[in-house]
Amino acid sequence: MTQPFSAARGRLLGLGVGPGDPELITIKALRLLRCAPVVAYFVAKGKKGNAFGIIETHLSDSQVRLPLVYPVTTEALEPPLSYEAIIADFYDTAAEVVASHLDAGRDVAVICEGDPFFYGSYMYLHDRLAPRFEAEVVPGVCSMLGGAAVLGAPLVYRNQTLSVLSGVLPEAELKRRLEDADAAVIMKLGRNFDKVRRVLDELGLAKRALYVERATMSNQRIVPLADVDPMASPYFSLLVVPGEKWQG
Repeated sequence: MTQPFSAARGRLLGLGVGPGDPELITIKALRLLRCAPVVAYFVAKGKKGNAFGIIETHLSDSQVRLPLVYPVTTEALEPPLSYEAIIADFYDTAAEVVASHLDAGRDVAVICEGDPFFYGSYMYLHDRLAPRFEAEVVPGVCSMLGGAAVLGAPLVYRNQTLSVLSGVLPEAELKRRLEDADAAVIMKLGRNFDKVRRVLDELGLAKRALYVERATMSNQRIVPLADVDPMASPYFSLLVVPGEKWQG
């Protein structure tokens, strides 16, 4: 039988804070954020972090800031180092740091750019901590919806299907999935951009594909696909291949 959570322990709050525009945080996420005694956020070494930048002005001096600093991000590692092993150990450690506050009776709001359960780092804490603590997740506007909005591109019409794909996929797999898609959003571009553009060209989809960097952020850029420098495509970029327009 499942044991009830202790009222003396804190709650784990996974808060989606939107894709970058500070006005795209929900009223509920903002309310819970302001009430949380501890605010945790993932961040690269030496950086403030996009998610923290979105909500920083909403915090009071009494709230504890808890940065969870990634040991690695996208850099290449020399063998025998394994990104997967290093990052799994990091999430284990981060979960226990958050758990120490929860055990002490303090709610912890873990902020997440976009939506917590859509490629969100929060989910890795949730998997580790939700079985032990009361958890509440507040959805957020995810990056692909922010991207579609700033591009002015309806994603799917009527009965079309949408595929959300990772640019990390092997080229043949990416091509197969795009061939079967009515519409698609391709994320995690970065160093994968050249491969993705090549597949779009081969499938004749390049003319429909729309590219945006840092959608809804202050430094947002919309660039024609042919003009994108594959060596300069940032992590926070995506491609939208909208569904064929339906004249209803």
